[in-house]
Amino acid sequence: MSPIEEAIIRRKLGIMAENLAALIPIEGMTTEEYLDDVYKRKATERLLQELIEAAVDINTHIIVQTGNASPVDYYESFIKLGELKVISAGLAEKLAPSAGLRNRLVHEYDLLEHSLILEAVKLAERLYSEYIKEVENYISKKG
Repeated sequence: MSPIEEAIIRRKLGIMAENLAALIPIEGMTTEEYLDDVYKRKATERLLQELIEAAVDINTHIIVQTGNASPVDYYESFIKLGELKVISAGLAEKLAPSAGLRNRLVHEYDLLEHSLILEAVKLAERLYSEYIKEVENYISKKG
């Protein structure tokens, strides 16, 4: 990878880390507290959306830059990154469904099950923290 590509990926990893840090206070909220605060709900939805989109951007960038065809959808971008051994296959399989969450956040915002979004925050902290580490490890080895 050229330094420019590493810079793009690291910038997006930084966005992801910032969003995960911003979500930490949400993790500790009860469902009732979360449901009662429309501003925190909306901020949470946006932070999750950006988190997932940054990962998809990274996925697609790495996939294409390694000479592979662009993934057909967001879900596939995670699976392909696992196949390329950029991230572990197990992590890829756990993260791939977050593509569906991103789509619901963007397109079905009026039908969201807010308690499930709160649960997604807890899952995102664990899985996307690992994603950041594994991608960083990959680009460090390539550089």
